[in-house]
Amino acid sequence: MTENKGYAFVESTKYPYISESAQRRGLPQPPFELPLEPGAPLIDLPGPAEIDLGEFDLRTAIEQRVTRRHYTEDPLSLEELSYLLWLTQGNKTINEPRAVPLKTVPSAGCRHPFETYLSVNKVTGLEAGLYRFVASTHQLVALRTDADFNTQLAEVCLSQRHVTTSAVTFIWAAVPYRTVWRYSERSYRYLYLDAGHVCQNLYLAAESIHCGVCAIGAFDDDGVDALLGFTPPESFVIYLASLGRVV
Repeated sequence: MTENKGYAFVESTKYPYISESAQRRGLPQPPFELPLEPGAPLIDLPGPAEIDLGEFDLRTAIEQRVTRRHYTEDPLSLEELSYLLWLTQGNKTINEPRAVPLKTVPSAGCRHPFETYLSVNKVTGLEAGLYRFVASTHQLVALRTDADFNTQLAEVCLSQRHVTTSAVTFIWAAVPYRTVWRYSERSYRYLYLDAGHVCQNLYLAAESIHCGVCAIGAFDDDGVDALLGFTPPESFVIYLASLGRVV
């Protein structure tokens, strides 16, 4: 019988096979955000309290939510981008005794193992290129500003056209040790569950501002990691989603 590699992952992460966690061994918890390059220029975003995009009923957002791959040429505003980032990975507060952020999405053990990157194509006030969201200060840092990046991203997303026509593509990179520190090998299950929570928030937030989302699980893992400069297993892209204005 051919080995079932998918279920082998489930089997190997059952509790009888889990090693003692770094937390139980008394090791310090890892930081909740990747460091910035010294002198990296930060771009201010409209603060969450300043954002006023009107009201939208949650039930309506849930019932209207569908995957949307066809986008108009209209750009997103910086306020709308800030709103989407806030509702997917925003820091509501910091739990000081535990030194952990409480975000707008759930995460196993409040470990929040993701960094959010953006392939910006059509956002008012931003050059096209690659950005990273700095959740601790609700800012962006530009990593690469050129129109070619979005084309290269589409190629490693198996040439899915909606990446090239989107206003922005969200790229979530996992930093597994944030969760592994507490839950050892079991953490790798939680990474994928947590990614689903984040992307569902993006879907619903997008509906509320008349935008559409297409989650992307089909991509060249090695290609996208190389494009963004990640070194697995320390960090790797786990999920993407294109987003744009819809008719």
